[in-house]
This record gives sequence, structure tokens and C-alpha cells, in this order.
Amino acid sequence: MELHDVWFVLIAVLWIGYFFLEGFDFGVGVLTKLLARNRPEKRVLINTIGPVWDGNEVWLLSAGGATFAAFPEWYATLFSGFYLPLLLILVCLIVRGVAFEYRAKRPEESWQRNWETAIFWTSLLPAFLWGVAFANIVRGVKIGPDLEYVGNVADLFNPYALLGGLVTLSLFTFHGTVFVRLKTVGDIRERARKLALRVGLVTAVLALVFLLWTQADKGDTTSLVALIAAVASLAAALGAAQVSREGWAFALSGLTIVAAVAMLFLVLFPNVMPSSLNADWSLTVTNASSSPYTLKIMTWCAGIATPIVLLYQGWTYWVFRKRIGTHHIADAAH
Repeated sequence: MELHDVWFVLIAVLWIGYFFLEGFDFGVGVLTKLLARNRPEKRVLINTIGPVWDGNEVWLLSAGGATFAAFPEWYATLFSGFYLPLLLILVCLIVRGVAFEYRAKRPEESWQRNWETAIFWTSLLPAFLWGVAFANIVRGVKIGPDLEYVGNVADLFNPYALLGGLVTLSLFTFHGTVFVRLKTVGDIRERARKLALRVGLVTAVLALVFLLWTQADKGDTTSLVALIAAVASLAAALGAAQVSREGWAFALSGLTIVAAVAMLFLVLFPNVMPSSLNADWSLTVTNASSSPYTLKIMTWCAGIATPIVLLYQGWTYWVFRKRIGTHHIADAAH
């Protein structure tokens, strides 16, 4: 296996890790409107992800940085063609971080309510737009002979991409409900179980249609295996959530994300950004990659730094592993 193939796999792993981790905290952000009934419950939901949300975004920075260094042509074409959607995601992530930190800085109800609304929208929009972006990458976009994007923003919001956005939004929300079940106590935990069933059923329908569409259009035997794994994991996660096996439900909903994203990268390879105008104009792991020397240096750096990051992030989750409820929220914070 060539180094550019290795780095395609590594970038896929980084995106899978990002969607697995950021997926549930996007979902929890959406649940601040769908699940919480009062301010203490919203505080409980925010506190479940408070210690970890910023660490989860490290995976996005790593995926973006690795793409820039390993496949500069892919990075350049992607960010020039998807400029407005990616800019909107970036703005949402910035506002979302500020909202987490500033929400409790003042006691006024209007101040806190406005920041909670910001958390909801800046969780919902990226969850949707990431699906739109990756669906377009897999489907193919208008790339010309100079390997530059020649379409417009409207081209990105086609039926397949919109369905991809709805899949990621619903899947992340389901992942979030399962995480809330795992991390809370009291009435909110029971309501999360009921909501998980409704959201999970909607997710199952949307995901099945999207994955079957992808398989029929571009799939092969390996992607079919990933599709079956994703569907089976989602069904098992729904079952585990209903019998209060929260740990299994969370692991299985995460496995659904892993299998679904893996399927997208499997149907994409060896392309990194197919051209819908002419297959010869597609960006591939070969024509979009950096030099072998650059990839070699990157491999050494990743081999040293990655285990350290994984150990630290794992330790963070271990420290903040206990469940919380409204009785843990001080009266002054209400």
C-alpha cells in the first residue's frame, strides 16, 4: 500500500472519529429544545457535554489539517467549491463555543435563553450541513479540467445531498438521546428513552434510503458489507435503548456512524473528489496528494502524537464518567 493510500485511510478514520464524538454532542445541543422542559434540565444536558465538546472538535482540526498536508489539491478544491457551507459551519462552531462559555456569565433569564437558542441552532445546522457536504463529495461535483470546482452553491443542495443532511442530523440526534440516557438520572432519562425510539425510527428510514441509493449508484461488495453493518447496528441500538442497556445502545449507535461513514469512504476510493462532468477530471489519491517525502514525515509525526492525544482524551471521559441530574444543579444556577 502506497503512503497516499495510507493517508486516505487515516483521514477516513479521523472523520469517523469526529462524527462519532461530535455527533452525540451535536445531538445533545439539538435536544436542548426537543427534550428539556425547563432551565435546570437544559443545564443538565449542557453539562453532560461541557467537559468534552471542545476535545471532540480536535478531531475536526486533525482531519482538516491532515487533508491540507496530505492532499492539498483536495483541500483547495473542496474549500473553494464548498466555501459558503463550510464557512457557515465554521461560524456555527465559533458561536457554539462562545455560547457554552458565556451562557452562565449573567443571571438574566433572557441572556441565558438567547445563548441556549444559539446552542440549539449551532448544533442543528452543522449536523445537517456535514451530511450535505459529504453526500456531494461521494456523488461527485462539477470539477473542470484544471481540477477546480466550476459549479455554484445551488448545485450542492441537490436531492441526494439534502437527504444526506437529514440522515446525519437525525442520526446525530439519536446518538445524542442515547448519550443522554447514559449520562443522566431522573425523569429526563426516561423521556430520552421514549424520544430515542421515535428519532431512531425516523433515522432508520432515512438512513436506509440514503445508503441503498449510495450502494445502487456507486457501491461494491465491501460497501455492501458496511451498509449491512450500519443497518444492523442501528436496529440493535434501538433495541438496546428500549431495554435500558445504555452502554450497549451508545456503542451500537456509534458503530452505526462508523459503518455508515466507512461506507462513504469505501465507495469514494480511489477518488477523493469525483468530477460529475468527466471522470478523467476527478481528484484521486494519486493526483491530489503531496510528495512521498511529505507523507513520510507526516506518518512519523502522526505515529508519535496520536497515541498521546487518544490517551488524554480517554482520560477526560473517564474523569467525567458519572451521571448527573437536576439535583446536581445549584439553585443559583437555575
